[in-house]
Amino acid sequence: MDSKQFHRRAWALLLLFSIIMGCMGLALYDAQMVQGADYAARSQRKVATVETVGAARGEILDRYGRVLVSNEVVYQVTLDTSLMKENRNTIIADLLSICRDAGVVWSDSLPIATEAPFSFTAQQPYYTTSADEEGNPTQTLTRLGNLAVAMKWLSGDPTDPEKGSNVSLPPADQLLNLMCVSFELASPVKSADGTVTGYDYNTESQQEARAIAGVLYELTLRSKSIYQIPYVFVEDVDIAFISKVKERSLTGVNIDATTVRQYHTSYAAHLLGRVGLMSEAEWAKYQELGYGLDETVGKEGVEQAFEAYLRGTSGTRTVERNPDGKVVSAEWQVEPEPGDHVILTLDRDLQIKVEDALAGGIPNLASNETEGASCVVIDINSGEILAAASYPTYHLETYSADYAQNVSNPLKPLFNRAFQGTYAPGSTFKMVTAIAGLEEGAITPTETIRDEGVYKKYKDYQPMCWIYRQYRTTHGPQNVTQAIKNSCNYFFYEVGFRLGIDKLGQYAKMFGLGEQTGVELPDSAGVMAGKKYTESLDLNWNEGSTLAVAIGQESSQFTPLQLANYIATLVNGGTHYSAHLLKAVKSNDYSEVVYTKESEVVDTIEIADVNLDAVKRGMLELTTSGSVATYFRNLDVSVGAKTGSAQVTGNNESNAVFVCFAPYDNPQIALALVVERGGGGTDLGAIAAEILEYYFSSQEIREEITVENTLIR
Repeated sequence: MDSKQFHRRAWALLLLFSIIMGCMGLALYDAQMVQGADYAARSQRKVATVETVGAARGEILDRYGRVLVSNEVVYQVTLDTSLMKENRNTIIADLLSICRDAGVVWSDSLPIATEAPFSFTAQQPYYTTSADEEGNPTQTLTRLGNLAVAMKWLSGDPTDPEKGSNVSLPPADQLLNLMCVSFELASPVKSADGTVTGYDYNTESQQEARAIAGVLYELTLRSKSIYQIPYVFVEDVDIAFISKVKERSLTGVNIDATTVRQYHTSYAAHLLGRVGLMSEAEWAKYQELGYGLDETVGKEGVEQAFEAYLRGTSGTRTVERNPDGKVVSAEWQVEPEPGDHVILTLDRDLQIKVEDALAGGIPNLASNETEGASCVVIDINSGEILAAASYPTYHLETYSADYAQNVSNPLKPLFNRAFQGTYAPGSTFKMVTAIAGLEEGAITPTETIRDEGVYKKYKDYQPMCWIYRQYRTTHGPQNVTQAIKNSCNYFFYEVGFRLGIDKLGQYAKMFGLGEQTGVELPDSAGVMAGKKYTESLDLNWNEGSTLAVAIGQESSQFTPLQLANYIATLVNGGTHYSAHLLKAVKSNDYSEVVYTKESEVVDTIEIADVNLDAVKRGMLELTTSGSVATYFRNLDVSVGAKTGSAQVTGNNESNAVFVCFAPYDNPQIALALVVERGGGGTDLGAIAAEILEYYFSSQEIREEITVENTLIR
C-alpha cells in the first residue's frame, strides 16, 4: 500500500470517528440540556409496585329482593413511613393537627392515657394471666409487652419462668419516655455521672409526643411482625378532610378508596353479622383459599356463613409513584370481580315486626323479672326461616363503638338466643308425647284418662297435675284433645309411663328436638332428656323421671328454632325439613341465578290423619275457648297454639314458652316464642297474635313484590 492511499484511509477513519463523536455529543447535549428536565421527571415515575385490590362484596337481600346490606365507597388514610425518611415525625404531627381541626379520630390502641398524668388504660398492659388446660396459671405477653421486649424498653421477658421476676416493669410515664427516645421524639438528659435525670422533648408538648408515639406504636407493631393486620390511620374520611391533607402535600400519607358495608336496616343484626379484617387465627383457614392476610372477611352471621359467595375475586394493578409517594399512574392487570348476591329466606318487614313486638310486648308482661327473649317464624312446607329475633339486640353500624357496653350487659345482647339459646320446652312438648302415644297405640284419640290430681305409679316420685297443686281440684276425664287444651299433666304422665323414655326420645329426635337444625349459622343441638344424657353426667337414671320428660321438664333443653321447626313438622303431617336461611344466589350483575337452595327432608314421621286431627284440635281449642282465646278471637285466621312454662333453678319466675301455627285449616307458618323468666306462656299470646295479625294482613302486599331483577331499598 503506497503512502497516499494510507493517508486517505487514515483521514477517512478520522472523519468517521469525528462524525460519530459529534453525534454522541449532540445526543448527550439533547438528553442533558434540551430534555434533561423531562427525562429527570420520567426517571422519578419509575417506582412501580403491584397492588392487590379487593373486590366489592355481594349484596344481601331478603326473600322479596329488598336490600339488607350493600356497599358504600369510602376513603381511608394509610401511612408509608419509608417515604417520610427524616421528616417522619413532622409529617405525622402535621397530619394529627389536620385531624384535630377536622374532628377526625385516628386509630391509636396504645394503652397509655392521651393526656397527663400518663397512666395505663389497661389493668395488665404488659402481660395477661390465664389458666392452662390443667388449671395452672400461665402468662402471655400483650402486644405492648411483645413490643417492649423487642425494643428493649424492658430488660427482659417478664413472662420468662426463670428470669421474669427480675424484670422491672416501668410505669406508664416512664415507658412513654423510653418510647419517645426510640421514636426520636425526645432525648434523655444526663448528669455528669451518666444518670438520666430527665427528657427533652422536641415536640410542642409531651402530650403531642404521646399522640405521635401512639401512631408510631401502631406502625412498629406491624414492622416487628407482632401484629399482622395492616394499619389504617383513619377510615371513612370526607372530601373536606381529603382536601386539607392534599393541600399540605404530606409525603407518605396515602388516601385510597375502599368499600365498607352499608346497612339498609337496623334489624336482624344477629342474622346478618358483620365483616372485619382477618385475624391471625382466621388466617390459617383462609390462606388455603387464596386470601391475603389484609383482607376483610365475614365475622359472624350470614356474612360469615356465605363468605364464599359474597367475597368476589380480587384484582391486581400496577401503581407508579414518585419519590414523594404520590401516585402518577395506575394500570389494571386484572380487574376485580364483585361477589355474588345472596338472597335470604327472611322477610324484612316481618323481621322488623317480630323485633318490635318483642321490644314492645315484654315490658307489658305480668312478670317483673323478664330478661332475654326470642321468636322464630318458619315456613312449615320448606323449613325456610321467615324471621328470627333475639332480644335484646344490637346495632351493626355501631358494633365497635358499642362493644364494651354490650359485652358487659348482663342481658347479653350479642347472644343469638333464637339459634343458640336453650330452654326447657315445658308443656309445648306435650304434642310429641301425644303423637308418640297415638302412633304407638299407647292411647287412642277417644280414650279418656281420669285426672286424679296426684300420679301415684311410683312410690318415690308422685308428681301433681298443675291444677291440683294450685287449686286442689282436677281436670276429671280427659281425652288427648282435651288434655292438650287444658295442658293436663296427669294425662301425659300416664302416656309417658305407657311409652317409656326410649320411645319419647325416638319421637323427639324425629321432630328434630335435641338435634341441630341444619341452619347455616351456628346453632345449639340442645338436650333431649333420657338415660344416655343423664349417665353422661355420671348420674343414675330414675324411671320416674320419664314422667317429667313427658311434660317437657327434667333436663330437656331446646332452642326456639327447634321448637318452631318441631311445630312445622307436626302440622305439615310429619315431614321434618332442615331449617335454612339461604334461598338463592345471583350473579354480581343479577343476570343469572348461580344457586337455588332446595328444601331438604331430614326425616318423615308417619302420622295418621285421625291422630294428627286430635292433636291439632286441642291446639285450636286453646285459642278459641282456652286460656289464650282472648288474644286470638279477633284475628282473620284461625290459630292452633300451645303454652308452656318451665321453672328455672334459683328463680321465682319460670321461663315462658309459646308455640303456634296458622291458618288452622291450611297451615303456612309456625311460630315459637320464649321469654326468659317471663312467667306463664299464656301471657305471650298477645305478642304472638300481634305478629300473626301483621303477617296475614300484609300477605297480599308481599305477594305483589317482584323478586326477579328488582331491588327494593
